[in-house]
Amino acid sequence: LGLLYQEYRDKSTREEIETRRLQDSQTDPEETSPNEETPSEAEPTSTIENKAPPQINLLRNSNSRFNLWQDLPEVQSSGVLSILQPDEIKLQEAMFELVTSEASYYKSLNLLVSHFMENERLKKILHQSEAHILFSNVLDVMAVSERFLLDLEQRVEENIVISDVCDIVYQHTVNHFSVYITYVSNQTYQERTYKQLLQDKPAFREVISQLELDPKCKGLSFSSFLILPFQRITRLKLLVQNILKKVEEKSDRESTALDAHKELETVVKACNEGVRKMSRTEQMISIQKKLEFKIKSVPIISHSRWLLKQGELQQMNGPKTSRTLRTKKLFREIYLFLFNDLLVICRQIPGDKYQVFDSAPRGLLRVEELEDQGQSLANVFILRLLENADDREASYMLKASSQSEMKRWMISLAPNRRTKFVSFTSRLVDCPQIQCVHPYVAQQPDELSLELADILNILDKTDDGWIFGERLHDQERGWFPSSMGEEILNPKIRAQNLKECFRVHKSDDSQRRKLGSRNRQ
Repeated sequence: LGLLYQEYRDKSTREEIETRRLQDSQTDPEETSPNEETPSEAEPTSTIENKAPPQINLLRNSNSRFNLWQDLPEVQSSGVLSILQPDEIKLQEAMFELVTSEASYYKSLNLLVSHFMENERLKKILHQSEAHILFSNVLDVMAVSERFLLDLEQRVEENIVISDVCDIVYQHTVNHFSVYITYVSNQTYQERTYKQLLQDKPAFREVISQLELDPKCKGLSFSSFLILPFQRITRLKLLVQNILKKVEEKSDRESTALDAHKELETVVKACNEGVRKMSRTEQMISIQKKLEFKIKSVPIISHSRWLLKQGELQQMNGPKTSRTLRTKKLFREIYLFLFNDLLVICRQIPGDKYQVFDSAPRGLLRVEELEDQGQSLANVFILRLLENADDREASYMLKASSQSEMKRWMISLAPNRRTKFVSFTSRLVDCPQIQCVHPYVAQQPDELSLELADILNILDKTDDGWIFGERLHDQERGWFPSSMGEEILNPKIRAQNLKECFRVHKSDDSQRRKLGSRNRQ
C-alpha cells in the first residue's frame, strides 16, 4: 500500500511473468500444472464457518506494507490457513490484490490532483481550457475510485476471509464507471495539448520538471500519472479475470465474476472506441484532402470507415514473363490506402498528394503469394480485385520491401485468409503462444500494443522478426516484434491458458450461440 500504482502494477506484472517462466520450465510430464485441480491429502473437512475468524481493520492502517493476504498477522494468527483449501487461499489472494491495487491507484490519483493539478504555479501558467483538456474529469474519476475503495474496504473488514468482491465491482461498473469513458476518450487531445505546452511554454516545462523531481513522485513522470485511469480500467478487467479463473465452476461467485467481467469489458471497449473515434475522424479528413481522383470520385469520410493500413508497394509492369527486364523497369511505385471497407490504389504526385486510379470494396479482394520466384520476385504477391472502379476484375502483381511487410499486407487485404497457425476461436487443443516481457506501443494501424504479461496465440510469424498474434484476454489481433515476448514452450501451460480463456469468455460464447440461433430462425 506504500507503493504508487505505477510501481504496484509494474511489480505485479513482473511477478506474473516470473511465475509463468517458472511454470514453463517445469517440463516433466508427471508434474501437474500449478492451476490444475489435484486431490487434497488429509485436508480438514471443516468449513470456515466452523471457526469464526476475527475481524480485520486493514486498509485504514497507513503503515501497512503487506503484499499477500496470507502474510497479514491477523490471518496468520487466526488459524484459517490450516482450514482453507489451497485453491481458496489462491482465490483470497486474487480478491485481496484487487482491493490493495485499488488503494494504490487511489493514492496515485490523489497525487496527480494534489501535487500537479492544484499546484498554484501551474494554475497561473495554464489557461482554463488547457487545464480542462489536460486533466479532463479526473476529479470525477477520483471520486468514483474513493467510493469504490470504501465499499471494498468495508467488505474486507467484515471478515478476515473475503466472501466476494466481484459483486461490488459489478455494481460500481454499471452505476459509476462511465466517468472512465469520458476521461479516456479525451486522451488524443490530452496528449497533443501536453506536447504543445512543453514546446510552446518554457514556464510550464520548468514547473512540470520541478514537480516530477519531488520525492513524492518516486521518479515517475507527469504523463505516467495522466494515463492512470486508462491503465486501471484495463487492469481491473484482468484482475476480475484472475478471480474468475479461481472460483468454483457453476457457483454463485462464478456467476457474479462473469457478470462483473462482462460489464467491465463493455466499459473498456467503449474507452477504446472513444480514443479511436477521436483520432480516426481527424485522420480521415487529412487523407481526404490528399486524394485526387483520376477515376470516378469515391467519398472517403464516413462515420463507419477507418484506416487499417497505408504504404508504398512496387507494382510489376507488363506480363509475368518479363523477368529478363531490369528490376528498375520491372516495377514502379504505387501507394495503397486500405480502409475497413474500401481499398484505394494511388500514385504519389508532387505536393504530398495522391492520384487515385483504382478502388474496390475490401470484401471483394483476394490475395495469392508467389513462391520460389527468384530474388527479383521475392516478397511478391498477387492482389485480385473481383470488382474494381470500372466494374470489372483486375489483378496487380505487387512487391513488398520485406517478408513481414508482404505478409502484413496480405493479412490486412484479405483478413479471412487462413494464417499459418489457427486462431483462439478455433478451440484448437494446442497452438504456439508467447508471453509479453517488454511493453510495445503500436506504430502502425495493423500493429498491436502490448502490456507486460499479455499472453497471445501466435497466428503467423516471419523470418525477419515479426509475429501476428491474437491476445487471449480480449481477442485483439495485430503485428508486433518477436523480441517483445518469450514463447511458451510447455504444452500443458499453453493448454491451461486456453482453458482459462474459454472459461472467462463462456458468457460471450453462450450469447453468440443465442444470437446465431435467433438469426437462423
